[in-house]
Amino acid sequence: MRITALLTRSLLTGALLFGTALGTAGAAVADETPTPTADGSESAAGPTEAGTSFRTAAAFKPGQRATAEASTGDYLYWVFPADAGQRPTVNATVTLPESAAGRKGAVTWQVDVYDGLRRRQPCVNGAQTRAVASDANTVALRCTLRTVRAWAEPWANDPLPGSYYVRLTVVNAQEEDLGLPVRTEIEASTADKGGAYAVGGKLAAPLVPGVADASTDTGSGNGTDDGENGDDGTVLASEPEDGWASGWWTDRWIWTVAGGVLGALAGIAGYTLARPSRRPSTGSYGA
Repeated sequence: MRITALLTRSLLTGALLFGTALGTAGAAVADETPTPTADGSESAAGPTEAGTSFRTAAAFKPGQRATAEASTGDYLYWVFPADAGQRPTVNATVTLPESAAGRKGAVTWQVDVYDGLRRRQPCVNGAQTRAVASDANTVALRCTLRTVRAWAEPWANDPLPGSYYVRLTVVNAQEEDLGLPVRTEIEASTADKGGAYAVGGKLAAPLVPGVADASTDTGSGNGTDDGENGDDGTVLASEPEDGWASGWWTDRWIWTVAGGVLGALAGIAGYTLARPSRRPSTGSYGA
């Protein structure tokens, strides 16, 4: 009976720890779903203008919808923050008004994403380049990046925590179609992938242009607010809602602790089953 009770307690404890770990993983998956805003829409209103270079990129946060009125052929720039363990996805929609329906030919649009070092990051999912037929007036683009790592080798092109710049432009169009008015919408989401992509290190500071100068100015009372310009004129991306990750905590700790406890319980149960059930009485070593 003692062995049965011990095994039952061990199984219940293991199931509880395993359920806790699964609950954490489920919460990470739930973070991938956009959270509806108070007005019932999935995206909050963001900036209504776009920059024309990296320095003048319009800052917005994941979950916001940034819009801009522009002309075909313009280079449009936005910037948003992404932290370690997150997988950014950028969605872009280009709409041409009815007045632009009489285009001479197809127009090809492309969305590119750059990190804080202005390195172009490859898209692992989604159509980042699409053509709009002469009789169509809407095109949707999508670019999903690799999961942001807390640290990487200097020679690597891995995405790192910091600012991420979105550039939307035309890559192929007839000269007669350049200059036609368009309306653009940009949305970004950052799905939390948990500790599956955790690494043993972190950056001294996120890759945000001017972040070192901004932190120095903050101490003297001259800091800049989210989305304002730094001393060098570069737009500073806002921080994530919970701030930049410290780099040491991941849900791997939960799995590690749960595995250690389960291993200890398995050892106790094995020892209990393997040891003799009875000890010889003292009187048996007789005369």
